[in-house]
Amino acid sequence: MSEAKSKTSLRIKGRLMSASEIERTLVRLAHEIVEKSNGSNDLALVGIKRRGVPLAERLGKLISGIEKRKLDTGVLDIQFYRDDLSTADVRPVVNPGAIGIDVEGRDVVLCDDVLYTAGRPGPLSTLCFDHGRPRRVQLAVLIDRGHRELPIEATYVGKHVPTSRREIIEVKFQEVDNDEQVLLVERVD
Repeated sequence: MSEAKSKTSLRIKGRLMSASEIERTLVRLAHEIVEKSNGSNDLALVGIKRRGVPLAERLGKLISGIEKRKLDTGVLDIQFYRDDLSTADVRPVVNPGAIGIDVEGRDVVLCDDVLYTAGRPGPLSTLCFDHGRPRRVQLAVLIDRGHRELPIEATYVGKHVPTSRREIIEVKFQEVDNDEQVLLVERVD
């Protein structure tokens, strides 16, 4: 394929969430996690690198404030071809290294910014077992945009946003992007 054909531009269609809407959503998700987990005993959050990490850390701080005890958060470091941008390969590639916390016998909540085809969370949940044997693995996402190719659903969802396959959800977190919002963009060929 020529380089001219492979280049696509993106057009912003609208803002789905502002910084304050993201914060309110995270507060709600933190309360849902605490409620479904019967507190925070044996609970750990693991952020899928990149934008799942600040999501896990923020949820961890909120839950720590609710429960009045520190909550462990870890990082699952993977390299991947994003399932929402590439059709070349959707299998994650794991970087060697520890999650940074003990997951043995614990309720683990994997955190990611956007759930799309479910090409990432399926293999990722099994990766936790490479680092111990969690009692339960759940998924928390800020945005669920549908289009499942695997029978995987998030237990905790900030917002459901039906999209077309031409559309992309861009989550921007201050820690990664020096910006705080969720945008809906569209590929323009």
